Amino acid sequence: MEKYLEIAGNFLMTYGPNILTALLILLIGLFVINLLVKVSKKIMTKSNVDLTLQKFLSDLLSWILKALLIITVISKLGVPTTSFVAIIGAAGLAVGLALQGSLANFAGGALIMIFKPFKIGDFITAQGESGTVKSIEIFTTKLNTVDNKEIIIPNGALSNSNIVNFSTEENRRVDLKFGVSYDADIKETKNVLTSIVNNHPLILKDPAPAILLTELGDSSINFAVRSWVKSSDYWTVYTQVLEQTKEALDKANIEIPYPHQVVIRKNT
Repeated sequence: MEKYLEIAGNFLMTYGPNILTALLILLIGLFVINLLVKVSKKIMTKSNVDLTLQKFLSDLLSWILKALLIITVISKLGVPTTSFVAIIGAAGLAVGLALQGSLANFAGGALIMIFKPFKIGDFITAQGESGTVKSIEIFTTKLNTVDNKEIIIPNGALSNSNIVNFSTEENRRVDLKFGVSYDADIKETKNVLTSIVNNHPLILKDPAPAILLTELGDSSINFAVRSWVKSSDYWTVYTQVLEQTKEALDKANIEIPYPHQVVIRKNT
């Protein structure tokens, strides 16, 4: 019995301080890690970082710090950590190579959530697709097309492509082009077009609409009709002005030229 007590005493004398120090480092480290994670969450919340991204980054920070803490504690106990660190590094490299595409999509999702080139509900065009943003997730972004199809775009490709956001600005300009016959009176034509845009209830008065003669074409005199509207009214105004212009020009007997062929028959 005395022998075992002596061995235990020697063990405590030799390793006791290291064990106590390691336990102290573990407890203080866990406390500091929890504190850092809470602080990071508050900073991300104040920066309006997406909740999904907040959780992922907070968990990632916690895992990294806890791994470093465990290595520190093991090292304090006298266990060699060189091989342990090498194994973790090799495993991390292997996982990174295997998940290269997924990591690129995650990085793209993080950039989208941080810089916010668009938000849920915006109408965008990207990667050759157009639609309303339905959801922004860590790896993908989902769009709903105008005919209610769902399109899923990987965030890696999306974050590295040109994005056209039609919903960012409150107002948009509707640009339309109309061609009339060379026999038409220019002033009368401008008066007809001006009357349409000035009387349309959805067209803004400021900036004022503009009617411009922009081209003397091969078979028509071309006018540009430019008017500003609320972004949500764009397509309504676009289609209504097209329809109203055709009706008004017909009523004023102003011809809209169209391609046609004249066949001349000669008697031989």
